[in-house]
Amino acid sequence: MVAEAELSGALADELRELAGVDRVIHEPARLMIVAALYAAESADFRYLLHATNLTKGNLSAHLARLEEVGYVAIEKTFRGKVPQTTCRLTESGRAAFRAYRAHLKRAVDSMPE
Repeated sequence: MVAEAELSGALADELRELAGVDRVIHEPARLMIVAALYAAESADFRYLLHATNLTKGNLSAHLARLEEVGYVAIEKTFRGKVPQTTCRLTESGRAAFRAYRAHLKRAVDSMPE
């Protein structure tokens, strides 16, 4: 009975560790965006649209949230008369993604098999 209680307590601690991940990045659509931008110096809106398979409105909303917390910088320019939106992770965004990955790895690796 004691061993079961100890296991239960240890599992609860590990689950609480998992619950502490960065919620901004952890949302699946934002995780796809951040992962895509982490692998590249920058990406245009069209690339992210195809890479994530999100709708334009959904992608815009998630990029706005990432920009709001300082993880993404968005630059809007024109190529001739065509609008061009380029996104990149800020240093804060890169650090947050590295921390997110490390936190998730620690939480998962500490779970019993």
